[in-house]
Amino acid sequence: MVDAPGRTKTPIAVGEMDSLLAFLDFHRATLLWKVGGLSKEELSRPLTPSGTNLLGLVKHLAYVERYWFAIFFAGLDLELPWSDKDPDADWRVGEDETVDQVVALYQAEVARSRAVVAGASPDDRGRSSIVRRDGPASAFSLRWILLHMIEETARHNGHADILRELTDGATGE
Repeated sequence: MVDAPGRTKTPIAVGEMDSLLAFLDFHRATLLWKVGGLSKEELSRPLTPSGTNLLGLVKHLAYVERYWFAIFFAGLDLELPWSDKDPDADWRVGEDETVDQVVALYQAEVARSRAVVAGASPDDRGRSSIVRRDGPASAFSLRWILLHMIEETARHNGHADILRELTDGATGE
C-alpha cells in the first residue's frame, strides 16, 4: 500500500531482511518527499547557525549511503568528499550543482546500496579494510549497518521536517 506522499507502507509480518529494507526505503522516500516542490534557493537556504539546509542534507545522505553500503560493506574503492581538513564537505552544495543533480546522486547511491545488499544475509560482514574506532569493517554485520542507516536517515528526516516547516510551513510525518 502507498500513502499520499507516495511512500510504500512498511509491511507488518515479513522476514528480517524484508522488514529492515522496507523501513529504510520508507525513510529514503520520506526524505525525497520533504524536498519535493521547492526551488534551489529554498532548498539551499541555511536555517541553522551551522548552515544546515535541505539540499545539503540530501547530499550528505547520498554519501552516507555510499560510505556504509558500497565502501564499508561491499569493499568498493570509491571517493568520498570529506577529509580530515574538510569533514563537512558532503553537506555543501556548489553553486553549479542543481537540485536534480543532487537528488539524482542520492537516488543513484540508494540504487547502488540496494544492489549491494541484494541477496545478502543480515549476518554478512563488511568487506572493507577500513578500521573505525569501534572496530574493523569485518566486525560489522549487515544487520547493524541497516539499523544504523535507518537511524541515520530517520534522524535526518526529523531535521528535514523542521527545515521544511521553516521554509514554507509544510508539515507532516
